[in-house]
Amino acid sequence: MEKDNWHILKKYTNARIAIGHAGSSLPTSEILRFRMAHSMAKDAITSELDMAMLIKDFKSIGLNVISVKSQATDRNDYLRNPNKGRLLDNQSAADLQSLACEKVDLCIVVADGLSANAVNYHAVKLIELLISQIKNWTLTPIILAKHGRVALSDSLGEILNARIALILIGERPGLSSPNSMGAYLTYQPKIGNTDERRNCVSNIQPEGLTYELAAVKLAHLLNQMYIKQISGVQLKDDQSDSIYLEK
Repeated sequence: MEKDNWHILKKYTNARIAIGHAGSSLPTSEILRFRMAHSMAKDAITSELDMAMLIKDFKSIGLNVISVKSQATDRNDYLRNPNKGRLLDNQSAADLQSLACEKVDLCIVVADGLSANAVNYHAVKLIELLISQIKNWTLTPIILAKHGRVALSDSLGEILNARIALILIGERPGLSSPNSMGAYLTYQPKIGNTDERRNCVSNIQPEGLTYELAAVKLAHLLNQMYIKQISGVQLKDDQSDSIYLEK
């Protein structure tokens, strides 16, 4: 049977196209692949930060690490009560207050989000590449935040007196990308910020936006924020799309 044009497009995407049919139904192999993908997405939702591994890996590249928690008491509480993941628990806030210092350029947060495995796999590699591109910036220690959501970076950045907060976080898993990581950047992080104050770089993973390209994009946005003193909808990403073209 002659293949249709969908098969040409299939090599460019993980989306479920050109999967064929068996009579009026899907092929058994495709049904099994769908069930596997669904199981992997469910596993990603319940995955946990590998604190010991992350601390070890960050220290191996010369970075100090601080661990904090949100107000969510466990994974179920985190999933059922989203706002708790946006708030720092009292003990973590008190511990960080003792570390507050003079103004620093950047606070980098690593949080589990909706796929802890995503940051377990990708965060250290990306941060190592990013730091090599912002060598003159002053940084807080890396903050590992358990049961954290994006807005948690506002309170962390504010307490640590950072000009910009960057949080790397596991994105909502899809049926073709259970371990995708997102990066959210906010100039002048403070409690009460809303999403229009943030810039986002998403789908960071080898199968999507590679570590190298993500580091270039993040460094560009960080420099623009520092120079223009704005972020979010006020800051337009004017970087050429040529950085995404394969050499």
